[in-house]
Amino acid sequence: MTLAGEARKLQLSELEELRLEAYDNAVLYKERTRRIHDAKIRKKEFWVGQKVLLFNSRFKMMAGKLRSKWSGPFVIKEIFSNGSIEVYDHNGVDTFVVNGHRLKPNHELAEVEKEKEECHLLDPVYE
Repeated sequence: MTLAGEARKLQLSELEELRLEAYDNAVLYKERTRRIHDAKIRKKEFWVGQKVLLFNSRFKMMAGKLRSKWSGPFVIKEIFSNGSIEVYDHNGVDTFVVNGHRLKPNHELAEVEKEKEECHLLDPVYE
């Protein structure tokens, strides 16, 4: 009986060592994946007067497939230290505070006239 008891204690201690090793490996894996994830996150920098788009996060059952999830543009009025940002719409009447993670910069295209070249695919030109 004493030999069986000692063998059982040895098995339990080996099992405890395996459990601790698995725990340490899980911690190392989580740290590594967190570092990789954080390295891929791009910082967003906003300033007062910048035009931004707001992510529309309302749950809709039948949202349009081609409908944009971004609304705006809005203009930044004030930036708070906790990450929230006060924005207003183009007429300056409606102001509200949103989380900075729901915003992205609005890159408006310059209204430059570009030369357009027409190419009719139905009427091929043979020379």
